[in-house]
Amino acid sequence: MLISEDLKNNHPIRLNGRVSSRTFASIALLALTIGLGACGGAADKSSAAASADTMSLAASVGEKIFKDQSLSASGHMACATCHDAALGHASPFSAAIAFGGANLDQPGTRVPPALGYLRFNSAFHFETDGTPAGGFTWDGRANSLADQARGPFLAANEMANPDVESVVSKLRAAPYAQEFKAAFGADVFTNPAIAFDRAVFALERYQREDSDFARFSSKFDAFTAGKAKFTDQELRGLALFNRTDKGNCAGCHPSTKPTNAPAALFTDFTYDSLGVPRNNGIPANADAGYFDLGLCGPARADLGSRTDLCGSFKVPSLRNVALRKRFFHNGHFDSLEQVVRFYVTRDTSPELWFPLDPLGNPILYNDLPDTQRGNVNVTEVPYNRQRGDAPFLDEPEIQDVIAFLRTLTDGYAP
Repeated sequence: MLISEDLKNNHPIRLNGRVSSRTFASIALLALTIGLGACGGAADKSSAAASADTMSLAASVGEKIFKDQSLSASGHMACATCHDAALGHASPFSAAIAFGGANLDQPGTRVPPALGYLRFNSAFHFETDGTPAGGFTWDGRANSLADQARGPFLAANEMANPDVESVVSKLRAAPYAQEFKAAFGADVFTNPAIAFDRAVFALERYQREDSDFARFSSKFDAFTAGKAKFTDQELRGLALFNRTDKGNCAGCHPSTKPTNAPAALFTDFTYDSLGVPRNNGIPANADAGYFDLGLCGPARADLGSRTDLCGSFKVPSLRNVALRKRFFHNGHFDSLEQVVRFYVTRDTSPELWFPLDPLGNPILYNDLPDTQRGNVNVTEVPYNRQRGDAPFLDEPEIQDVIAFLRTLTDGYAP
């Protein structure tokens, strides 16, 4: 809904720059294939479990709200406008940000986040070792899918309604108003605050009950169920994705089944500070003093004093990542090739990614103020390299990883 807005061992560790309880173990390809194969049946059942004719009435109403452009001040923006089902409910825009407001001329500040597989997320919390985890939106400030849905209705650069009463007035006039009352009570509209709460609850139920938000129908799922074979390149990419001495992608995007889902989610729902280059295409960034610091503000207000968290953003799921048009919270990159190359050459060849100072030196992590650049993850593979070192992945290996990432796209037909 938002416009303005990614085999562990048992010993959690806290690393400089990594705002996460990252746990590592070498993952042998054979062990991964066997271990995940046991989950294939559950994934198949999940993908067919919830459809339009099995959703609750509340969820059915939520679907109508999700697609209703009349609920915006412009009359031309709905949740679905920025979360395209054909793209894994990610942003359909070629630009990094969307424009909302009454005249669709107010710019956002972040890439609209993908909504797929978020039903397996939790409320924001700190783990026992102090690691921030859970929460919805890029900075985790919403504690549920319903909370995430609230903000855009009233945000000036999104649906831009002046108040809750305005939203409820539009709901009262919607063609599904009778269904809304059937779901939540004949007098629900008499109290705008309650009606608005029911509306965002309906949106959450829709995202939880419609299987389209968690299809588990990729080639990866077919492969782990023994219903498809990977190409040699995809197998190499899977191995590189998991190897802690190569891509180490699984350190943040585990490729193994968690306890609360039928198959791998390719995110651990934690946070990381990656030092992504500043995106000058975001109008807010024209102000040299403006910085989006993720967990410590400015959109999130309760962790401003936690300067150690500044620059950390949510680790998104990689499912359907090949369908995305923009990457990271600020949308600086527009292709998987750029993203993987950045991961492995950010510090070995920083001149490829960051502007140069008058002496020709790269200005590292230039989307953070000087005082926060020390928060960037420089300790984990593949980031723990120095300028001039060989990256952990060469170009053929980068292409192998990308080939594997493309197997995470839902809708695969064996």
